[in-house]
Amino acid sequence: MKTTVLKTKQRAITPIQFAVLVLMAGSTAAQAQNAATADTQKPTAAQAAAAANNSDKILEVLVTGTKRTTSLQRTPVAITALSAASLEDNHVQTLQDIVNLVPGFSATAQGDHGVMTMTMRGVGNDSAKTEYADPEVASFIDGIYSPRPEGATALLFDLEAIEVLRGPQGTLWGRNATVGAVNMQTAKPVIGKSFGTVEGGAGSYNRLGMRGAFNVPVSDSMALRFAFVNEQHDGYVDYQTMPSIPLASQRAAFIAGGGAAADFQPINTNLFLTGGMKYGAQKQSAVRLSMLWKPTSTSKWDLSYEKFADRGAPNMNLMQTPRAGQKMWSALIDTAPSIKRDSDSLRSRFETALSDDVSLAYIAGYAKFSGSQTFDGDAGVVVPTSFATGGSHREHNTNSSNYVNYSHELEVQSTGKKEVDWLLGLYYAAETNDIRFDLPIMNGTQQGTVGWQGSFIQPKETVASKAIFGQATWNLSDSLHLTGGARYTKDDRANIGGRGYGWANYPATPATVAQIPVNQNVNPWDPNSGFGPPGLNDGVYSGSKLTGLARVSYDMDKNNMWYASVSTGYKSGGLQDGGRTYAAETLTNYEFGTKHTLMDGAVKISNALFYENFKDYQFSAPVTNPDGSRTLATTSAEGAKITGFETEIAAKLTKDDKIQVSLAYTPKAKLGKLLAGSNDYVIPTCVADKTVSNCVDVTGVTMAHTPKIQMQIQYQHTIQLGNATLTPRISVHYESESNLSVFSDYFGAPDKQGAYSRTDLGLRYEGDKFYMDFFVRNVGNGNVKTSAQNGNTGGIWVAQYLPPRTFGVNAGFNF
Repeated sequence: MKTTVLKTKQRAITPIQFAVLVLMAGSTAAQAQNAATADTQKPTAAQAAAAANNSDKILEVLVTGTKRTTSLQRTPVAITALSAASLEDNHVQTLQDIVNLVPGFSATAQGDHGVMTMTMRGVGNDSAKTEYADPEVASFIDGIYSPRPEGATALLFDLEAIEVLRGPQGTLWGRNATVGAVNMQTAKPVIGKSFGTVEGGAGSYNRLGMRGAFNVPVSDSMALRFAFVNEQHDGYVDYQTMPSIPLASQRAAFIAGGGAAADFQPINTNLFLTGGMKYGAQKQSAVRLSMLWKPTSTSKWDLSYEKFADRGAPNMNLMQTPRAGQKMWSALIDTAPSIKRDSDSLRSRFETALSDDVSLAYIAGYAKFSGSQTFDGDAGVVVPTSFATGGSHREHNTNSSNYVNYSHELEVQSTGKKEVDWLLGLYYAAETNDIRFDLPIMNGTQQGTVGWQGSFIQPKETVASKAIFGQATWNLSDSLHLTGGARYTKDDRANIGGRGYGWANYPATPATVAQIPVNQNVNPWDPNSGFGPPGLNDGVYSGSKLTGLARVSYDMDKNNMWYASVSTGYKSGGLQDGGRTYAAETLTNYEFGTKHTLMDGAVKISNALFYENFKDYQFSAPVTNPDGSRTLATTSAEGAKITGFETEIAAKLTKDDKIQVSLAYTPKAKLGKLLAGSNDYVIPTCVADKTVSNCVDVTGVTMAHTPKIQMQIQYQHTIQLGNATLTPRISVHYESESNLSVFSDYFGAPDKQGAYSRTDLGLRYEGDKFYMDFFVRNVGNGNVKTSAQNGNTGGIWVAQYLPPRTFGVNAGFNF
């Protein structure tokens, strides 16, 4: 089925026609509505979809990517806009669910921290999951930056739209939007109307879901909206049973490994899990209370409070080649999975007209997060031969992680269309983090002796960012527009009291040292703990940068336009273990784009051709130092050079038939000079760089998660059933081969994801108020790797994968 769809498209149109057609799929997948029109009831996702189905045109999409409400097809920026209806149709819950809808975008799950890391146009950072590393793709909720991915991307619900902006967005959007920004817009209250929606769902892996939203008018100038969601399903990874090993064999292995016969003990098979929550399980819930108040005819205040809780399990590293007799989605597990995350967020936006020509907006945000997590780091790849030989017990335990961040932004801008449209702003953000991460590694099983273990304790790390920015567009005529913008950013970081403790590896371990896995009740600074003197991580960092934008756009007529731009992106430098600093990274992006509306609105196309010159790319990885200590190190690569083409198309073939196509073609994404080390991989001894024990020259490697071709085709047909509709749909995603890390060219296939396609199916019944939506995802049940490693598993290759085939149904009622 998948091959037929792709080949049919190739025979039907020429490559040039295809490049023109493929332009707009993701972009015009939206029917995003302008939040400023909140005094009338907005259509629900179902009503918006129905309106689109009853038209022979692609509906106009309004976006706010330039911090003004503009038509998508008249906005000179590469934007993909996904409406509430599109998000619902594609069963979007996390950013990983929308990557198929956005060209040149990837989001991968990284196991031991269980968070999303994002790559756009070849630039990303898989280590942007700790307090040390920031992402190159910035996440925003209602325009408020979310510095840590746990809260922003964990569970998307009750959204009005998602806008994905590609290319540097730092001038207007600020922190860490080096290569792009994702802005999630929550649904807002509506004054004067009472309405709501309730939905329930069920599916494979005992999936149960419930969500809803209620709009409550309070007065002629105020309304409230309450939204909730709960999603849960069993994990994908089954438990393997510990093989039965004769006692004689265990004793012989123990003695052969240097153990004394008097110290022998049998393997405690109860240490290996056979039940309970499985890896990959979901158990998440959230609630949001929103308020809209319009105290005057020219002012309004949006305020929301959101609480999120996660009690699920992280994804699991699985053996790429399973042991004989074992299933792919199974593992021998001796560390129970757990996630405990709680976050509270407060978001506020107040805007008012200062005059007929000038408006002011004050945007503020506050978030508090706390969490812990356990993860099986050895992945059960080797069956132990005795309680202290043969295998390895390795835990990655985040005992506690807390952060508090807040931000303030003040914007003043012109209103209406003037000869010069301008915006000025001030920004301040601050963040405080603390974390304790323990890494016990035991020989054989938990009963065995210590192989090595570490405890990384960071009591306080602070971040402060200040910025002033402005942008102006000179409308030289009704058709020709020149835009210039600049942002000056000042960043300060401090690590206060951070310590990294490593096992001392005594030649003859004193009897007073307990051979037990380190845990939060162990004080590694105790002389009898077995840990040596700690590494000191105290340090300060301060840096600043001026970034900018220059753009020209020309409206050829009301249906066609082009733009050309040069923009720069910036991500702050910072601190690493040992209190050492690392440099900021910068990106210069050259882009030419076109947008077209054809056939009286039945076809809409967006194109972007870009070249990126990336400097001082920050590569972060856990490494072993020449003295045997282990740290998280950040190295600045020389940079990278990336070229690519993106196109998105949406077309109404008939009133009842719609096709969407998106394509990203990235022929070049080459990393500059870099000697890279990482304990996640078995790599040779480093002779060119004496700062780490092991390294590989990865200069010229293709950037990770950047396939040369990434394509998505979606088709749906609407069947009219009187006052109801029945809409089957199919979505096919294709990617050519891609690297999973900077080491992929060195290791080859185990560290790559080969070319693949995945197909999703859906069938939606839409009545007057009731709807049902059936879906199957990953129809072919293919295994697609998102990350790989062999360093923590004795050279045996493991990987994390996208979910296997899932299916289910959602049913809802609008009132």
